[in-house]
Formats: sequence, C-alpha cells, structure tokens
Amino acid sequence: MAPGGLPAFGSVTHTLHPGDVACGTRGDKLVTLLGSCVAVVLTDPRRTVGAMCHIVHASPATRTAAPRDSAWGDVALDVMYELLRERGITPQLCEAYVYGGGNMFPGQFGAGHVGDCNAHWTLQALAADGVRVLHHDLGGHSYRKLSWTVGPDAPEVTAVPL
Repeated sequence: MAPGGLPAFGSVTHTLHPGDVACGTRGDKLVTLLGSCVAVVLTDPRRTVGAMCHIVHASPATRTAAPRDSAWGDVALDVMYELLRERGITPQLCEAYVYGGGNMFPGQFGAGHVGDCNAHWTLQALAADGVRVLHHDLGGHSYRKLSWTVGPDAPEVTAVPL
C-alpha cells in the first residue's frame, strides 16, 4: 500500500465477470474467463492505459425499451470509450484485441451460435467506430482464460477445454 492507504501504482487486479468493464494504468492486471462471451481489450499505443469489457450479448438491431446495461455490446463499448476519454485517451487512436465467441455447445449448434454472433458483432462495431484490431482469437470449442497486464506485452490467452 502507498501512503494514505491507497493501492500502490500498478498493483490493482481487475477480475471481470460477465457484463463488467474496467480500466487500468500501466502495471494493472485485467483478467476474465470467456465462453461464448467476447472480451475487448483497448489500449493507447504507448500502453499506458488499458480497458477491458466482457460482452455477453451482441446488441440487437433495434433499441429495446427496457433498460440495458454493459452486458450488451454497445453499452459496454460506450462505457469503455468514456473511461478512456476520462483519462485523456481518444478511443479511435487505441489498439484492440478481441477474444472469445466460442461455441460452448458444439453438439447442439453449428454456425450462427451465440458466440459467433457476439464475435461478428464486436468486430463490426469496432470497425464502425474506427478502432483498429491488432489481433483476435475467436470461435472454437473451448473456454479462454484471458489476462493482460497494462503495458507493452500482448494479452495472454489460455484455452481451457470443455
């Protein structure tokens, strides 16, 4: 702990659950577990700030009247963009990594499963927002453990079999 009871710089771990969004600075760790959900990692090119969201639902074609939260893709991206802007980072200048979108029930579903829909929607939304995707690891039939320490290295992904 730093003086005043605050966490020391770069010592925070953010564990994201479905629908969560987090933002950290260099040295902070962002982690999540994915199945059909999709995680987006955004970072400024200098890697001083990073954000992650855990998208549960690709956004519907039309807005629903019911309140929606950051489990929905469009809300999650908007929250991430706002967190970055609060730190002086322009989201369109960030670089993205995208993970998840697995078919968690391959015996029941082929193409068009929820993970596939989540993955396609996320890539299209980032492109429409002008955010460059550096790397993506999408689809398949396994869970993914995703971990990224804000800094120069790429996120680490480990496949976890069903």
